[in-house]
Amino acid sequence: MMMHTAEFTFTTPYAPILYQALAPEAADETGERSHATITRNGDRLNLTVTAGDIPALRAALNMWLRLITIAEEMQEIGYDGKP
Repeated sequence: MMMHTAEFTFTTPYAPILYQALAPEAADETGERSHATITRNGDRLNLTVTAGDIPALRAALNMWLRLITIAEEMQEIGYDGKP
């Protein structure tokens, strides 16, 4: 089976916070068609998504890129996590 992989690196001062928020999601992922890993190196957040087919890769990328965008936007507006 051919695997497809996409890798993204985000440089942001919020990388430690984003990693802390998103790493559990990657660890708990139970998708049968795709797999994602998130790592951090200083102010860089690295996302790697692997899937067995292009539609699964696209769907997983849509989800992960949306999650990262939302998490970073919350940091930019100063969301403190309190209701």
